[in-house]
Amino acid sequence: MTLETLAVIPARFASTRLPGKPLIEIGGVPLILRVLRGVKKCSCVDRVIVATDDERIASLVEADGGTAMLTPEDLPSGGDRVAWAAARVPSRFVLNVQGDDPLVGPDMIEPLVSALKADAQTRLALLVKKIVRPEEVKDPNIVKAVFDKKGRALYFSRSPIPHPRSSSAVWYKHIGPYAWQRDFLLEFSSLPQTPLEQAESLEMLRVLERGHAIRCVPAPRDTIEIDTPDDVKRLEAFLAGTKS
Repeated sequence: MTLETLAVIPARFASTRLPGKPLIEIGGVPLILRVLRGVKKCSCVDRVIVATDDERIASLVEADGGTAMLTPEDLPSGGDRVAWAAARVPSRFVLNVQGDDPLVGPDMIEPLVSALKADAQTRLALLVKKIVRPEEVKDPNIVKAVFDKKGRALYFSRSPIPHPRSSSAVWYKHIGPYAWQRDFLLEFSSLPQTPLEQAESLEMLRVLERGHAIRCVPAPRDTIEIDTPDDVKRLEAFLAGTKS
């Protein structure tokens, strides 16, 4: 049976800045389970799979009632892990939900799926959010996005774009999940990296360099992606605030 929407959460045990990141407990709950439980709340998602190269992560997911798929260890990126899993589960759309984004939920995922359904020419949709923390503008770990009046991506960069020649400059960042038409994801994953993609280390540039459109969908809120111990502290502080 072909699903309408498959969500895949890539989860790799190794991490340069935060080893064993998917298993780190935040507020008593392992990071990967926080992400999985958030995606499961989405009524537009028909099946959720955690694609991982590690038995420990797979066992934790299965014990929590989720579905895990063990992938080859030599896959070069999370996107390749998602494509590997998607190739084995027929669907119309595929969501790539970052395994380090524990605040993901229906309000972030459903607009992306709606964008794909509304326009057959949209083969990839992602979220963008206006930057409000000045330190994020120059942070190379924050991917900046520029797009046209219709929401079509023009470029993504780790550098501050646009360059602030005037005080009117506004910056947007890419956050959260990607939504793909499955056939395009499988095509994309089989293509070699492109020069700009290699220069910036950003997969989205492979799509733009090959002449395909990316739809930038306004995010309803910000998120906290976990890359460093400081991010863990920020999330714990946020969660404590929401409970108070």
